[in-house]
Amino acid sequence: MEAVNPEPRAFDPHMLEALVCPVTHSRLKYDAEAQELISEAAGLAFPIRGGIPIMLADEARKL
Repeated sequence: MEAVNPEPRAFDPHMLEALVCPVTHSRLKYDAEAQELISEAAGLAFPIRGGIPIMLADEARKL
């Protein structure tokens, strides 16, 4: 039997109520097109992979 890859999970925007920037502890904005969480205060964009936000400063892109 051949393995079937499931659809990638989508990020749930309701998670923004619980998530904050790990650097500044400020609110984040969700960029659905880029699949990133934006921290304007830190000048960083945290990637979302498979519906899971990667909240590590080392993984973030500088804005």
